[in-house]
Amino acid sequence: MDIALFILAGILILLGAIGSLLPVLPGPPLAWVGILITHLSSSVDYSMNFLVTTAVAMILISVLDYFIPIWGTKRFGGSKAGVIGCTIGLVVGLFFGPLGIILGPFLGALIGELSVNQKQLNRALKSATGSFLGFVVGTGLKLIFCGFMAYYFVSDVIF
Repeated sequence: MDIALFILAGILILLGAIGSLLPVLPGPPLAWVGILITHLSSSVDYSMNFLVTTAVAMILISVLDYFIPIWGTKRFGGSKAGVIGCTIGLVVGLFFGPLGIILGPFLGALIGELSVNQKQLNRALKSATGSFLGFVVGTGLKLIFCGFMAYYFVSDVIF
């Protein structure tokens, strides 16, 4: 029974890492469920403190992943229109797969900024760059979390 649990957990953790790069899969939640399944085996026993702490981190990272591009837009000098554009681009980008999720916030912030002032292309590009960097930071956080989950899985199951 443990072998089946470990295989399922390993697949979920792998899908979690892939989901960190492809936004159509919820990366950190999949990886965390993989760890939870590992805990259900008879040979691995994670503490409740570990499970709760990693669950809180997973929820926080999952929520922040939606807000970091917006924060990046603001941080790089985006106006309210740029932030609204970034938000709309993020939502619309969800319907266009991974490329839409990457480009949506960037294009949304760019269009939002240009709708307010068409003469300030540099400001609009800077704001859009902030949204893209926010996306990269969010992806990095998800990858780090999934890497952490993979480390615990491998070290407790294989070694």
